Amino acid sequence: MNLLKTALLQIAPCDTLKENKEKGIRACRRAKEMGADIALFPEMWSNGYRICGRPFKEWRNEAISADSEFVCAFSELAAELEMAIAVTFLEKHETGPRNTMVLFDRFGERKFTYAKVHTCAFDAERPLAAGEDFYVTDLDTACGTVKTGAMICFDREFPESARILMLKGAELILVPNACPMEINRLSQLRGRAYENMLAVATCNYPESVPDCNGRSTLFDGVAYLPDMEGSRDMCVLEAGGEEGIYIAELDLDMLRDYRKSEVHGNAYRRPLIYGMLTETKIEEPFVREGFPA
Repeated sequence: MNLLKTALLQIAPCDTLKENKEKGIRACRRAKEMGADIALFPEMWSNGYRICGRPFKEWRNEAISADSEFVCAFSELAAELEMAIAVTFLEKHETGPRNTMVLFDRFGERKFTYAKVHTCAFDAERPLAAGEDFYVTDLDTACGTVKTGAMICFDREFPESARILMLKGAELILVPNACPMEINRLSQLRGRAYENMLAVATCNYPESVPDCNGRSTLFDGVAYLPDMEGSRDMCVLEAGGEEGIYIAELDLDMLRDYRKSEVHGNAYRRPLIYGMLTETKIEEPFVREGFPA
């Protein structure tokens, strides 16, 4: 088996940027010791997603550049450890603060900078600038090249997010998260993996963090096997609520064989009749005050 190991860093944030950098570095070092090929942080690790209940002008000042010392420290660490790192932060950007993830490969090379497309514009994230696209990269790992994309938390609730990533070739989607992962949200992740025949790795904050409950997961996207009667559970790992580093193993060979023969993904789609999906008008009962801005 060709097993890709993703470390889900289900850890609680500290009070300062410096402390979060230092704790994040320690967590990555521990993940490497545990055999990880990729380390994935929860959402907005730079400030621990400390935006809820605080005035915008207060937390806006916590935004940092994508080329800041905090972010670059994880580039250097990725190269040192020969391990890919997906680090998250509140990004200072010309369009406004963004909820962002940068993926570094095991050589410390920046593969993409992804800003959350579907911001929670109905709540604390209303002032955030939204990302404009989804990205997939050829991620060099000890298991070979893995086509890897990203979506962040609320992106999960839109089938289009994972669909676009699948169409761009993704085999693995990395999902930083910061919310309670109850049965319905877990079902969304399972659904995204199932319908696109790809793996979805999600890292959440532990239950010690307000409005979070751990339960970081990996769904491998393989629902059926030739020698198995009926379907199989695609959930490779579901963490408990406790703080910790959880290693999720993805059988790449099994996933790739499955994608060559099963019916989901882009095998039998009929995009010529999906035109309505790109219409921009919003009608009742879905009209919401202040959206779109």
